Amino acid sequence: MAAVYRRAAPYAEDAMNLPVENVERAIPFYEKVMGFQVTERKEAPHNVAVLSRDEVRIGLAENGGDPTQEGCFFEVDDVEVAFAELKANGLDSDDAGFRVDKYGGTSYRVFFVVAPDGLCYCLGERQ
Repeated sequence: MAAVYRRAAPYAEDAMNLPVENVERAIPFYEKVMGFQVTERKEAPHNVAVLSRDEVRIGLAENGGDPTQEGCFFEVDDVEVAFAELKANGLDSDDAGFRVDKYGGTSYRVFFVVAPDGLCYCLGERQ
């Protein structure tokens, strides 16, 4: 069983322009571990790979930004299923560290994943 990714909310301004040092080296983690597929590539104004999964699209870009300062919140239908899926796909973590965070007036049960490229993702389910 796989989790359904419902939406992506970038930490900064643009989920389609997430900075990575090297797009080609970053892609395998997103395909193998996170279950995304490359759906589009662009070379101008810089190298970009657009990845999709369920209702979510993100873009990895060699734009000179700092990946350790970026990422996205992914709303999923079931955080426990999402963590189990990532772990089964090779995520190197035994403990999700689930917690409840409140954003605006909505509470989410969440956990965090830091990709090898340095981008940080929060996956959460509405409570």
